[in-house]
Amino acid sequence: MEGHHSGLMLRDALLMLGFALVAVLAFRRAGLGATLGYLVAGALLGPSVFGLVEGAEEMAEVAELGIVMLLFVVGLELSPERLWRLKNAIFGLGLTQVTLCGLVVSGVVLAFTDYAWAVALAIGLPLGLSSTAQVLPMLQSGGQLRTPFGERAFSILLFQDLSIIPLITIVAALGAGMGDGPSGITLALYSIAAVISLIAAGRLVIRPLFRLIGHLGERELFIVAALFTVLASAVVMTSLGLSAALGAFIAGVMLADTPYRHELEADIEPFRSILLGLFFVAVGMMLDLQVIADNPLFVVGFAILLISLKTAIIMGLGLLLKMTWRSALALGLLLSQGGEFAFVLYTQAVGGGLITTEQSSLFGAIVTLSMAATPFLMMATARIRQEPAESEDGTREGPRNEGARAIVVGYGRFGQSVAQTLLHGELSVTLIDRKQKQIDIAEEFGSKVYFGDGKRIDMLRQAGAADAQLIMFCNRDVDAELLENVKEAFPNAAIFARGYDRRSVIELAGSKADYIMREMFESAIRMALLAMEKLGLSQQAIDKAEADYRQYDHDRMEVQIESGDIYAAQEMTRQQQKRLRGEG
Repeated sequence: MEGHHSGLMLRDALLMLGFALVAVLAFRRAGLGATLGYLVAGALLGPSVFGLVEGAEEMAEVAELGIVMLLFVVGLELSPERLWRLKNAIFGLGLTQVTLCGLVVSGVVLAFTDYAWAVALAIGLPLGLSSTAQVLPMLQSGGQLRTPFGERAFSILLFQDLSIIPLITIVAALGAGMGDGPSGITLALYSIAAVISLIAAGRLVIRPLFRLIGHLGERELFIVAALFTVLASAVVMTSLGLSAALGAFIAGVMLADTPYRHELEADIEPFRSILLGLFFVAVGMMLDLQVIADNPLFVVGFAILLISLKTAIIMGLGLLLKMTWRSALALGLLLSQGGEFAFVLYTQAVGGGLITTEQSSLFGAIVTLSMAATPFLMMATARIRQEPAESEDGTREGPRNEGARAIVVGYGRFGQSVAQTLLHGELSVTLIDRKQKQIDIAEEFGSKVYFGDGKRIDMLRQAGAADAQLIMFCNRDVDAELLENVKEAFPNAAIFARGYDRRSVIELAGSKADYIMREMFESAIRMALLAMEKLGLSQQAIDKAEADYRQYDHDRMEVQIESGDIYAAQEMTRQQQKRLRGEG
C-alpha cells in the first residue's frame, strides 16, 4: 500500500513536470510568459479538464514556499542605498497606486455584487496588485529594467510586494473580526513583536552563522543554512498565526546588507523557481471552470473592467509625474493585470471564513484571465506605445547604470589593486571573494566584499553581470572554458582575466577574454627600470632596454601561444642570451 502511494506520488510529479514543461515552452515561444503556461498546465491536470492529478489544495500549501522564497529574495534586494534613491517612486507612486486601485476595485465589487463590505475589500484589495512574476521578466527581456520607465514599474511592483504584509494583516483582521480568532490589534502586536525578535535573531545568530559557514567553505552547508533561515522565519510567524511570507521577507531584509546577499540569491533561486512554478500549477488545478461556465459574462466583463480601471488609474498617475502619454499608457497596460499574490490572499480569506471557495474560484479566474490578456495587450498596442527617437527634453531615454559598471572576482593582492584603481576612477565596482577571512579583513578597512564563488554563472548574474560593462577575474584558478561560458552568458561585458604566470597566459590565450594580464609582468619591469635609473643609466638607454625587452617577450609569447608549448621558444631564448652576453 505504501509502495502504491509512493508510485502515485511519482506519477503525479511526472505529470505535473511534463505538462508544465510543454506548456511553459509553448507559452514562452509565443511570448506569453511562463506564469500563464504554469496556470494552463494546472488547469489541464485539474478536475475541471482531464482530472489526472488530485490534491491540489495540499500541493498548493507546499508550493506556497515558492511565494515565501520570492518575498525572501525581495527582502534581499532592499539595500538601504537602493531604497533611498527610489524612495519617492516606491513610497509615493507605489503607495498611491496600491491604495487607489485597491479601493476603486473594491468599490466596483461592492457595486456589482451583494457582498458585504468586508468581503468586497478582501476581494478588491488583492486585485489592485499586479504580477511581479509576469512583469519583471517582460521588462528584463525588453531591456527596460534599468530605464526610467522600468524603474517606475519596478518601484510600483516593489511597493506591491511590500504591501503584501499589511494586506495579509488586513485580510486576517477582517476574518478574525468574523470569527473566534485574535483581533486585528492583537495580530498587529504579534507582528511587531515577531519583527523585533527576528531582527535580533538575525544580528545575534544568523549573521554569525553565515560567517562561520563562510570560513568552512562548504557550499552545501550554505544552501542548508539559507533554507533554514527562510523556513525558521516562516515557522516563527505561522506559530503566531501570522503569514509565513512576512517572516521570509524580514529574513531577507536582515541579510540584505551582508556580504552573503548574492550567494543567498543564487542558492535560493532554483528552489524559488521550481516551487513558484508548482504553486501556479496548483492554482491552475484549483481553478473551477464550472464556476466560470456558469458565469461567463461576469468573469469576462469583470476582467475587462479590471484591466480598464487599473490602466486608467496608473496612466493618470504617470501623467501626473510628467511622463509622456505613450509611456504612461505603457505603464498602465503593463501593470493592468491581477497578480499571483491575489491567490495567496484569497486562500487566506477562505481559510478565515471571510469568502467562500466559489468566490475565490470566480475571482481567481478573473485574475488568470487578466494575466493572460497582458501579453496580447502589449503586442497589440506596440506601435501606439512606441516613443519617438527623442524624449521631451531632447535626449534619448536609455538604461541607467544603477548596478556596478565592473565586477571584480577575487579580492586578494591583485584584485585589491585593480578594484581600488577603478574606484579612484569613480567607477562603481562589485567585489566578490569566496574566502571568508579575506572578506573579514576587507570589512575592517571599510570595503564591502560579497561572499560567493565568482566562477558560477548564477552567482555573477545575481551580482548584476547582465548590466555590468566589465567582468574582471583577478583570482588564480581561471580557465578558458569558464571565460567562454561567461562571455556567452554576458556578451555585452568586456572580460578581463589575470594570468598567474606564463603558462596560464598561454592556456588562456585562445579564450573569450578581451584582455589577459600577467600578474607580475608590469611590476617586475618597473622595478628593473628603477634599478637602472638608480645606477645612473641615461633615460635613452633605459627606454631602449624596456622597448627591446617588451618586443622580445612579445615575440616569444606569440611563438609559445601558437604552439601551446612553453618550451617552443627555447632556441629563441638561447640566441637572446648569447646576444646579451656578446657571444652571438
